[in-house]
Amino acid sequence: MIDTKKIEQIARQVHEAMPKGIREFGEDTEKKVRQVLQAQFGRMDLVNREEFDVQTQVLLRTREKLTLLEQRLADIESKLATANSAPAAASAASVATAPASAPKADKPQE
Repeated sequence: MIDTKKIEQIARQVHEAMPKGIREFGEDTEKKVRQVLQAQFGRMDLVNREEFDVQTQVLLRTREKLTLLEQRLADIESKLATANSAPAAASAASVATAPASAPKADKPQE
């Protein structure tokens, strides 16, 4: 919620900006302006500056963590892709270098 001092300051500024004839109504007018401002600001979804600054810092930390996690994920995916391509290359190489079919012994020699 907005600070009541700010509302009073705005109410005073509005009161001072009014023509002299209206200002002569004095405190009643200022009170009414203050009430209207409080009601209108109460309907709005406002936060004070301190809350805004805290949430800004939380958002910045969250973005930093997200960036780090994205980098870690990219590294893991890269390692996984490298690991998956290495066995395929190794098995292709072993098939190419394996000797042609060697005779199989059906019976063990005595």
